[in-house]
Amino acid sequence: MRRGAKWIVGAFTAARAGNAKPPSLTRLGGVPTLTTHADAVAAATDLAAALAPGAAERDRNGAEVVPTEALARLDSSGLLGVTIPVEDGGPGLGPSTLAEVTRLIAAADPAIAQVPQAHYLLVDILAVHGPEIRKHLYADVLAGRRIGNALAERGGKHAQDLRTRIAGGRLNGVKYYTTGALTSAWIAVSAIGEDGRLVLAFVPRDAAGVAVDTDWDVIGQRATISGTATFTDVPVEFALDYTRAYEVPQQLGARAQLVHAAIEVGIAGGALADARAYLRDKARPSTEAVRASFSRAVEDPHVMYRYGRLATRVRAAEALLKDAARTLDAIGLVPPSASSAAEGSLAVAAAKAFGSEVAVEAGSELFALCGTSSAASKYDLDRHWRNARTHSVHDPVDWKYHHLAAWELSDLQPPNHGQL
Repeated sequence: MRRGAKWIVGAFTAARAGNAKPPSLTRLGGVPTLTTHADAVAAATDLAAALAPGAAERDRNGAEVVPTEALARLDSSGLLGVTIPVEDGGPGLGPSTLAEVTRLIAAADPAIAQVPQAHYLLVDILAVHGPEIRKHLYADVLAGRRIGNALAERGGKHAQDLRTRIAGGRLNGVKYYTTGALTSAWIAVSAIGEDGRLVLAFVPRDAAGVAVDTDWDVIGQRATISGTATFTDVPVEFALDYTRAYEVPQQLGARAQLVHAAIEVGIAGGALADARAYLRDKARPSTEAVRASFSRAVEDPHVMYRYGRLATRVRAAEALLKDAARTLDAIGLVPPSASSAAEGSLAVAAAKAFGSEVAVEAGSELFALCGTSSAASKYDLDRHWRNARTHSVHDPVDWKYHHLAAWELSDLQPPNHGQL
């Protein structure tokens, strides 16, 4: 088990070279115990309020400045442990809580909301497949120490064509899209074991041979800093057989995708909220509206129509997200059958597909509503569209609609993987 880490206040200016040591964070006081849905929602509401004022600056900074203060607030909030089972010392809160917590944070800053996305998946994986490992890692999680991920690679023929290997108890490989890894306490790394099966290894972030770079240069979700991680002869103490997780009916993928859906729905809500604030406080009526005797932008009937239509679609996305979360609540972490697993996956697929479309729409429609002046760089309102567009292509929306149709029209169950 990882011994006490040193947590230091202060911003960390990222170097472009891979850094051997993680940037320092500060846990802001003791980590609270959140035992109920209401506790978690209140903590997320407080965190969102603290994050919102700095969201535009963090977006502008991108990978140049690691958002250590914002991440310290996240890690100290108690939210990292909300899904840890009761028997393991956690509150055992379910998908409805996780979806709402994520949505609230994403409405304020979706980059910070995405940082623990894989963390929650990994907590679930440990609950089902890591009985010997979780007693070591869950204590750290409850103390506010996050698990980052290093699952994706570049250069292979497909997403599962991995080159990272574990041999002789040593891990070697290069990963990309390592959201959360830069500032985590642990990193979960997918690799091929000596028997050819997929292994999930958990290594300390500050272990010798671990280097995480800040080579993250994208148009949106910039503050996630999901760059390259390199593992060179890293000793592996904790590992599990990851292949078996998808050899049986599972809800790991659905629960992971639920968080992604909540991020999209949160982005849509955040864009709508900023459009409302701008229209009420800053927007001037168009020349045509003035000629029609409207003195305020919010009186323009076309603005009212566009805003009303967008607000309705955002509310519909929120409703789909809640429905998907309730479906997963009812099924549980270990589904009783393949058909129930399919039901959960498809409910989340609908919420993710529609939520992604609405988020992109809201980020663009904001400017049609608010007018030319809203495009001034000082407002950074374009971050909503950039964040939505970047995050929405995490996995193909078209395939989600395809599998929904296949189920409705031909009773074909969707594939049993983590991207649906």
